[in-house]
Amino acid sequence: MMRQVILDTETTGLEVEKGHRIIEIGCVELVNRRRTGNTFHRYLNPERQIDEAAAEVHGITADMVADKPRFTDVAEELIDFIGGAELVIHNAEFDAGFLDQELQLASLDTRVRDCCQIIDTLILARQIHPGQRNSLDALCRRYQVDNSGRDLHGALLDAQLLADVYLAMTGGQGELSLDRNEPGRPRAEATCRRVDRQGLALTVRRASASELRAHEACLDVVDQACDDGALWRHTAQEEART
Repeated sequence: MMRQVILDTETTGLEVEKGHRIIEIGCVELVNRRRTGNTFHRYLNPERQIDEAAAEVHGITADMVADKPRFTDVAEELIDFIGGAELVIHNAEFDAGFLDQELQLASLDTRVRDCCQIIDTLILARQIHPGQRNSLDALCRRYQVDNSGRDLHGALLDAQLLADVYLAMTGGQGELSLDRNEPGRPRAEATCRRVDRQGLALTVRRASASELRAHEACLDVVDQACDDGALWRHTAQEEART
């Protein structure tokens, strides 16, 4: 069984080094890449002021969390929920850094990575979509995940959206069913047919003289624009020497 927890936090500000704290935690559980319906969601009293810029992003004010529990009150419950799971976080360095600080302030001798493996979907998205915008909103648009209700950031809402994005980004379906039969349906027999390649000829279409001239002109532009010149020409020269 593969258990994953999609996690997101909202904070009083962006810099953990300046003593900013977590004010909301949202978690969504997946088992074998399917939602179980189990979630963990808490608003927290950060015991400090909330930056105005942060409040504009998530809409959480000091009055809204004044009567909420402190992190230390929910720390053990949170560790029980995420313990042993693979955590899926967008920009994991940010959230894990805040969680580690909160665990330290709660006098718990543990870090997030001590009890969980972490997948950073921001790093994953940059690998899959290099040079593109990879914010959660951008990924929702790219993978057609409905985020129309995201007027403000929210830890549980964002974790739910990230769950859909992560599943779409990593393949979508929860499991292959090639060897499973639906009730009342006969098992499909595997078939294999050998392809006769005799008489087949590979067609090679060579570039015309005008196409070769256009190609060389393009390489000239690359040579002038790059300090190391056109890689194509370097490769061709190396192949000619070997």
